[in-house]
Amino acid sequence: MLRVVKILLVLAILAGAALFAGYRYWESRLEAPIAVDEPTLYEVPRGAGYNRVVIDLARQGIIEDGWAFRLLTRLEPESVPSLRAGEYMLEPGMSGREMIALLGSDRVVTYPLTIPEGWTFQQMRQSLDNAPKLESRTEGLSDEEVMALLDRDGIFPEGWFFPDTYRYHKGMSDLDILGQALVRMETILEEVWAERADDLPLDSPYEALIMASLIERETGAPEERREIAGVFKRRLERGMRLQTDPTVIYGMGERFDGRITRADLREATPYNTYVIDGMPPTPIAMPGRASLEAAVDPLPGETLYFVSRGDGTHHFSRTLREHNNAVNRYIRNR
Repeated sequence: MLRVVKILLVLAILAGAALFAGYRYWESRLEAPIAVDEPTLYEVPRGAGYNRVVIDLARQGIIEDGWAFRLLTRLEPESVPSLRAGEYMLEPGMSGREMIALLGSDRVVTYPLTIPEGWTFQQMRQSLDNAPKLESRTEGLSDEEVMALLDRDGIFPEGWFFPDTYRYHKGMSDLDILGQALVRMETILEEVWAERADDLPLDSPYEALIMASLIERETGAPEERREIAGVFKRRLERGMRLQTDPTVIYGMGERFDGRITRADLREATPYNTYVIDGMPPTPIAMPGRASLEAAVDPLPGETLYFVSRGDGTHHFSRTLREHNNAVNRYIRNR
């Protein structure tokens, strides 16, 4: 009987040793580096389960022992993350465990999309349509349909999207970017409006958005924004027309060929501030924060006119005579 017990004990020890050795070998396969020699993009398809991804990784030769990864669901189910759809960058030297953790993380590969200040909504839509790996859900839709999808029925879209660099990953759509830009503009406009000057001749945040779009299109020189805002403020207060060329261009739409004629300046469009009193009915572009801040805090002064010097800056004048001399100097002679 004692001999049988000894034999059973030996067998138990051998079985335990074999089990331990097998466990260590299994762990070594999980800890082994994946088979990539350079950073490699791998995509987890939408709706793909863990076992499907393991089979695909083995098929592509990224892992050699698919059995070891499938066994993970039985031996250490808590170590198996819920995989997230998207693209991931697999790095040389990364272990199998590290790779599985990566595929369940939020460290997806992202791509930048820059919307410059002063762009129109149509330019933004075209950029979204051309963005690589960004799903298009708005292509072919009208602006009204796009705004309805964003829960802003009846809102004219121009000016309502904050210009900035946004990052997206595969699986996101143009509506995701539009939604982010819309909420940012609404938030920033609310913040800026709360800090407005007391004597501002604007009655609502939307009027500030319109004014900011005019400032954005008039100058790219940061130091001029508040002075241009001051000119517009004083002209509004005195009942003078704003007479700003970007509104004429916006009203011309696709007819604009790079130049404005005298006939264009006399054309009665809702946006031609040489013809209409006050501001245009909507923004004409997407303003950045600096233009929004200038719109609600104009620079005090006496200037009522400005003209481009041709180098990105403007000459400001207090009187019409001074302005006409500046026009002769910077425009007609040129």
